[in-house]
Amino acid sequence: MAYFINSECISCGACEAECPAGAISAGDDSYVIDADACTDCGSCAEVCPTGSPNPA
Repeated sequence: MAYFINSECISCGACEAECPAGAISAGDDSYVIDADACTDCGSCAEVCPTGSPNPA
């Protein structure tokens, strides 16, 4: 099960830097997680100031 980033994302980039799989990238309005690359580790959720990454 992969994580996804909800609408609370403020595009700070903290999650991208912490993702060991490189599954997070900047999207048009917020960061996005590639579900196929996500390893469900939760590193992104731990560093996000708004709690945007959530398990799908």
